[in-house]
Amino acid sequence: MIYAVWVPLLMPFVAVPAARRLADALSPVRAVRLLASTAVGLALFSTLALVLLVVPGATRLSAVAAAGELVKPLADAAPEVTIPLAAAAVALLAGCAVAVARTARRHWAELQRAGVPADGSDGELTVVRDSRPDAYALPGLPGSPGRIVVTTGMLRALDPAERDALLAHERAHLAGRHHFFLAAAELAALCHPALRSLRAPVGYALERCADEAAATEVGDRRVAARAVGPDAPGAEPGVGHEDPA
Repeated sequence: MIYAVWVPLLMPFVAVPAARRLADALSPVRAVRLLASTAVGLALFSTLALVLLVVPGATRLSAVAAAGELVKPLADAAPEVTIPLAAAAVALLAGCAVAVARTARRHWAELQRAGVPADGSDGELTVVRDSRPDAYALPGLPGSPGRIVVTTGMLRALDPAERDALLAHERAHLAGRHHFFLAAAELAALCHPALRSLRAPVGYALERCADEAAATEVGDRRVAARAVGPDAPGAEPGVGHEDPA
């Protein structure tokens, strides 16, 4: 057995904390790229490692015995070791595949629903009659710009400059296709338990990106902070009130 096959399965437990610490020292855009690429890369390598663990057990079956010489280094271990490992790897791969397929289908369905506004409007902005202050970006299907949804409660809670900052924040989510990064982090988390702790940092880094865009657009960081910061109307501490996914 080549013990190096275990490295991709154990590496996320070390790489994820390191990536999170490094992201704190980077600009928002670079932090998003680092965290998303780390999540996707580690997910792919850990999945490949599970595939390699299936090989030794599979070579014990007559249907694939002819290819045994190609994977002899992995198949040298005793059957009582390789076959249980292969069975466990198959179960993990199947579970991962089912979870990824379901999540990907859910994201696609959400994109399709987002492309059909409930009020029938065709513009960028959809205003919902709701006293609760809330605002979020609804990404559209490929080729669609998406739309911004704002409640009447949120509009009443902000002055004109803060409204501009809020809209600039949500436009940044749409223009940057931030929902793809969130979806990538969520799908990667389904492939390895250690990658689950990357979802929140990715979301936080994306909020920082949108915050910077809003501050640049309105030319006043204090106005942007009042509109979209953690103390903004309807915001939850450390989370924000928008949902770019």
